Amino acid sequence: MIYICIPTHNEERTAGVVLWKIRQVMAEFRRDYQLLVVDDASTDATAAVLAPYERVLPLTVLRNATRRGYAASLETLLRESVRRSGYPKRDVVVTLQADFTDEPAEIPTLVKRIEAGADVVTSALSLDGRRAPRSVRWARRVLPFLVRRSRWPEPVTDPLSGFRAYRLITVKKALAERDGRPLLRSEGWAANAELLRAVAPHARRIDEAPVAFRYDRRERETRFRPFATMRQILRVLRAAPESSAGRVEPPMTPAAAVPTPEPEPSTRAEAGAAEQGRAGRRGQRGSRRRRGGRRRRGGSGAQAKGGGAPGSPPAGGS
Repeated sequence: MIYICIPTHNEERTAGVVLWKIRQVMAEFRRDYQLLVVDDASTDATAAVLAPYERVLPLTVLRNATRRGYAASLETLLRESVRRSGYPKRDVVVTLQADFTDEPAEIPTLVKRIEAGADVVTSALSLDGRRAPRSVRWARRVLPFLVRRSRWPEPVTDPLSGFRAYRLITVKKALAERDGRPLLRSEGWAANAELLRAVAPHARRIDEAPVAFRYDRRERETRFRPFATMRQILRVLRAAPESSAGRVEPPMTPAAAVPTPEPEPSTRAEAGAAEQGRAGRRGQRGSRRRRGGRRRRGGSGAQAKGGGAPGSPPAGGS
């Protein structure tokens, strides 16, 4: 099962187009899928646009009574996917935007890499600078430089994009590690980087696929705030991963990654018992040699005293 997760807020012009485009793509791709959408307290006609698609698509719309933001909406979708999945090691989660800047036709590209063995597939965006807002062009030049100085999996060059595919088990483990606490605390691009950092320890293989980013299809003003985003990303980069108990854990070094195990108490006891058994057997062999020596000495004395050869009758016999 593929769970396609789309957080939405005031996307009346593009939400329906995105859903219909996904329907066309998945009809050709021929995989089972479910569409999960969070309507984050939209004040426009987004709810009315989504309603008819609920009748013709495998679509579930979750609605927030008050606006909670991108990160909380995305986490709601991830938790719902985990709740629904019966095969988390096989199922896939795909996340994308509702503003039609992410290309739904690229979904099969991401999913096929998961089917080929990857656990997470990120997207390396190809940005048309003439179409993108100036703030986005500036941020796309500066932020990747800052992010690459942090510790990310080797193939990842763009941890800020939200268009990704995850093997569902990685998301499930990341949520379980938080033990009920929020998985995402940042917003926008920073939330995408935070999510990647949370699932990366549970992924054996991470791939990256080049995809096109279509700002020319956006039907509203950008909500990107460069300075606020930069502050949040810097906070994410400085934060160390947390354990399920809430403790901040230092990064693992190669020596600490594979510690030499101490012998178990049962192993030590078995080794001691074996040594005692070997000592007992050596003692028994020594005792048998000593007894054999005494018997040989006793037989020689009897022969000398009787004056005859071994096996001859005693003197005086008939």
